[in-house]
Formats: sequence, C-alpha cells, structure tokens
Amino acid sequence: IALTVEVDMSTAETSRRGASYTALLVYVVARALRKYPLLNATLRDDQIAILDDINIGVAVAAEDGLIVPVVKEADQKSLQDIDAEIKDLTERARSGKLTVEDVSAGTFTISNLGMFGVDEFRAIINPPEAAILAIGAIVKRPVVIDDQVVIRPMMKITASADHRILDGATVANFLQAVKAA
Repeated sequence: IALTVEVDMSTAETSRRGASYTALLVYVVARALRKYPLLNATLRDDQIAILDDINIGVAVAAEDGLIVPVVKEADQKSLQDIDAEIKDLTERARSGKLTVEDVSAGTFTISNLGMFGVDEFRAIINPPEAAILAIGAIVKRPVVIDDQVVIRPMMKITASADHRILDGATVANFLQAVKAA
C-alpha cells in the first residue's frame, strides 16, 4: 500500500534549528516509529518481528547510483547529532568511503527527492524492511485555513508499506503523527 499526506512546513524552518530538512524528518520519523512499531518490523519465516532498534536509512544519490547509509539508533539521538551524522554519511557516500557497517542494519528508509524538484513519488521498500517514506519538495501553495486562502510551504510525504505486515489505518496513523510533529 502507499498513502500520501500533505504537510504544512510553516513551523519547520524554526523547528529544525539550522539542521537539514532530511535530518528533521529522520528525527521526527524515529520518534513516530516508537509509537507505531509495526512500521519498524520485518517478516521472519512468515512471522512479524518488531525490531528493537530504530535504524533509519537515508537514500543518497552518489555518482555510482543510489546508496542508503544508516543512522543507527536514530530515536536516541538529538536533531543536531542526526544532522551531523547525515552530513558525514552523505559526504562519505559521494566520495566512495562508506563501510559495510555504514549501510547495514537499516530498519526503515527515508528517500528525499525534494531537492530535485519532485513533488510526490512512491519509493520502493528496501527489503527486509516493512516500509519506506518518500519526501517531496516543499512548495508554496494556496491552502484554506480558517476559511481564508493563505500561501503556505507545503510538502507531500508518501509511505509505502508491506501489506503483509501493515494495514492502511496503521500507516495513516503513522503519517498523521509525522505530519503533526
């Protein structure tokens, strides 16, 4: 299944305190995964196994193609620590200096194509993970708030999930938690 919601990013500029939007999303998603652990699960011998660690892979476009370094135990790190780690992993991914450890043990993936001007997309789940979150561009759009048309920076996020593990209501609740945060 794949579900999309639109997120008002008006408060994100101050919330991210200088960190990248990707770092903010890793921070927020890691905490939402604690509330919705089925999105941080896998199938083992046709049984659902909820994973203890929250290790978020961040898809990086490198010269040789896409690679997914992992922010390990992301739910236990500060926003600034996540931002610094993503910057380091991205730099090493693009220079071909990642280790096997850097790309191992992911439990959930975020793919952000917003910087390429992509408004919305469906990412393919990274096996053996249960779900992946696709992040679109932040675009100023007219929206209706309190019966008034206002311009807001809006972003679409799409969660693709393995229907053998997750149902639409759980994924929708997870997306609402990410949106609210």
